[in-house]
Amino acid sequence: MGIRSGGFGRGVAVATTRAEAVCFPAPPVVTLEPRLRPAHVPLAPAQERMWHAAGQGRSADWNVARALRIRGADIDVGALRDALALLVARHEPLRTRYPVTEHGPAQQVLDPAEVVLDIAVRHVGEDAVGAEIADLAARPFDLARDLPLRARLFVLAPDDVVLALVVHHISVDGRSMAPLTRDLVTAYLACHTGTAPRWEPLPVTYTDYTLWKHAQLGEFTDEWSRATHQLRYWANALAGRPASLEFPARPQPAPPADPAVGALIPLAFDATTHAGLLRLAQDRRASLFMVLQAAFAVTVGAFARCADVTVATAVSGRDHRLLDDLVGNFSDDVLMRVRLDRAADIDELIDQVRRVALAAYAHPDTPNPRLKRCLPQDAALPLFQATLILQKSTRTKPSAAQAFSITDVPTGVVRAKHDLEFGLTAHYETHGAPAGIDGSFLYPLARFDPAVAARFVDRFRAVVALLADGYRGPLPPLLATTGRRAPSPRRAMRALV
Repeated sequence: MGIRSGGFGRGVAVATTRAEAVCFPAPPVVTLEPRLRPAHVPLAPAQERMWHAAGQGRSADWNVARALRIRGADIDVGALRDALALLVARHEPLRTRYPVTEHGPAQQVLDPAEVVLDIAVRHVGEDAVGAEIADLAARPFDLARDLPLRARLFVLAPDDVVLALVVHHISVDGRSMAPLTRDLVTAYLACHTGTAPRWEPLPVTYTDYTLWKHAQLGEFTDEWSRATHQLRYWANALAGRPASLEFPARPQPAPPADPAVGALIPLAFDATTHAGLLRLAQDRRASLFMVLQAAFAVTVGAFARCADVTVATAVSGRDHRLLDDLVGNFSDDVLMRVRLDRAADIDELIDQVRRVALAAYAHPDTPNPRLKRCLPQDAALPLFQATLILQKSTRTKPSAAQAFSITDVPTGVVRAKHDLEFGLTAHYETHGAPAGIDGSFLYPLARFDPAVAARFVDRFRAVVALLADGYRGPLPPLLATTGRRAPSPRRAMRALV
């Protein structure tokens, strides 16, 4: 077995062969259960990434804004405020501060009795709600002192209100919104009738999860720990990759006032395309996400004129059933280095993406700041510039059981933290049939001209359509049209065959 010295300091070996995997002891079996609270509760791995990102000076970029429009007879504003207080008491991350201690950043969970939640109620017109939400979301949190949650209630009419919630990403992730909304509705219905909410007690808390996670990972000072093993994997996987990808960008004579201001381009694929992608995925023993990620890697490679691209996605991190109903940040970014020059055709590319993705899923817990210190590239450079996230949604009939309706309101808050970001949702009918894929492409206006961004989206659409239509040929034709507007799928297919 070949061993070389890594970037971890003395005494830590880095393996250069696959056989090394069998040399590591199995991770300790640790039960997820309620635990005694130590004096110092460290950050969970997902929180550590957010804490460092917020400390780089643009904390508000990581604010998560959600607006819910509630309509019904005689909305009870007082009950809604009481319901929010109960929600904060139920979910620890909504009442957690993150001060720096002598042992590093820590979670400081406040007792519900100590929480003073400022929920301002404002009577506004419907046309003013968007600007009010944007203003609320633009204010940074002081994570060491502030609660990571702000709420405003905008009253449009006695039977029509908008509840705006802004939470820092260190305390929530995308999958938190379902239990958060469900528990809020349960609490509101109870408060409206003067009763206590009848919700199931949470089996564990976010603090229990954090301590469980650290017990699983062990310490980076232990060369045989799971944490060190994951760090070793990423240092090997990313060795020798390009430090950054060069994209066609707009001329920028001066630094923009706000480099994170973004714009969205919507896109959608119909059910037929969705079904074609699923057939390809099944044939290659892959997932729909892996096929889309392969198309994304091809598009990024063509855009950057580079055959070695590192793209990213988010993993939920909820790898235990007891975590399903918790509000908190469990998600993390995992990287996928795709070598387009090592795939002769689409089949080989999807096989490579499958292997890379499965390996990434098995090593999800390395904080980005720690990984950067182990790579030879400038730590100021991002670990990745392009990301694609795919979610799954099943279409269900709306329930008429409640006396009020709740719908999402677009917040108008568009912040681009990476160069190229796709957020997609795959929809399925109730019986499981593919119903289409939709979403949007997010990009920073300071980085790309809208026409260049539209060209990138067009190319991604064309590559996806070709894969769905059955193209299984070589990659060079898909990479050869960089700089030109992507042809229609049928025309591109004729040109390729």
